[in-house]
Amino acid sequence: MRFGRVLALAAATSLALAGCAGGGSSSSGDGSTLKIGFMGDLTGENSGIVIPPRNGAQLAIDEYNATNPKTKLELKPYDSQGKPDQATSLITTAIGSDKITALIGPAFSGESKAIGGQLEQNKIPSVSPSATNPGLAKNNWAYWHRVVANDDDQGPKIAEFLITAKSPKSAFVISDDQEYSVGLADAFEKTFKDKGVAVQRDKFPKDAPDYSSTVQKVKAANPDVITFGGYYAQGGPLLKQLRDGGVKAVFATGDGSLDPQLVSGAGAAAAEGAVIGCPCNIPDESTPSDFATKYKAKFNVAPAIYATEGYDAATAIINAVKAGNTTGEKINEFLKTADFKGVSKQIKFKANGEPETNAIYVYQVVKGAIKNLGASTEAKITG
Repeated sequence: MRFGRVLALAAATSLALAGCAGGGSSSSGDGSTLKIGFMGDLTGENSGIVIPPRNGAQLAIDEYNATNPKTKLELKPYDSQGKPDQATSLITTAIGSDKITALIGPAFSGESKAIGGQLEQNKIPSVSPSATNPGLAKNNWAYWHRVVANDDDQGPKIAEFLITAKSPKSAFVISDDQEYSVGLADAFEKTFKDKGVAVQRDKFPKDAPDYSSTVQKVKAANPDVITFGGYYAQGGPLLKQLRDGGVKAVFATGDGSLDPQLVSGAGAAAAEGAVIGCPCNIPDESTPSDFATKYKAKFNVAPAIYATEGYDAATAIINAVKAGNTTGEKINEFLKTADFKGVSKQIKFKANGEPETNAIYVYQVVKGAIKNLGASTEAKITG
């Protein structure tokens, strides 16, 4: 009987979530306001990657609400701190109690993998501004989308850029054990091998107290280039320890490390010359765009990584609501037809939720600042 009560409770919980499939139509009960969730690391060690897209999404929604539309939108933040288990708990609240209609995010790949099934089951359309693991598009999720190229685009293009720029004979690929980090490192390794570059590889736990073991392996290998597949929270200290250990090879990494905290974590001297690739094109402060001007006026800071993508992810959902779609199912149907010029790129989704546009941009630390060098096919590095 006890087992039966547990099953009954589980069934009731499942029905309760299913009952709010597609999200709640309103926060006031009259259909006038829809709740749109935003999920990502807003206070944790990698929040520097997530606050800009959250701000971008907020800007888009505030601009839309200022037009006094029939259906307004409320952006509801969910601070997962990038942790899959925390995301799983939060999405249950978001769907069951808060009755969100759609979700911008999750920001990271691990949390996206963790909650994708719940979003699918409850017919909550999601648009991630920054999750890049390739496997996310292989789950047959009809309600999942992203506006950035995945690591099968990012990893190879960063590696190919290094091959063109430095003609390496050997490479060392490093990752920690996070979903994103391993996926990007896999892409680095495969591309180097396919291009005839000898590769060695190492992986350490995300919360490792130091990286001395990895540093010793890299030093012994004496590679021409080093690639790291993780976030700046680990990338900065890793780069510092590599340089302190006498390793001078070019260090390159991906979008998870595109933040000034990579430089502060490593120290300006150690970070100098580091290469960072990203499927994002951060507006150049020297030639501010209309978006950059509005963003800085609202948040008192220049737009950073994925700010434009957050704006575009929100705009995709806003456009669906403008067209009269106020349920998760109808918004999702609209997203299949989305095709508009965003501030980051042309926004159009493939049948599997992937974006049609997959350009990768290259950045380099120059005199302590991260400089946009342009598209990977045209960029030139210094040093």
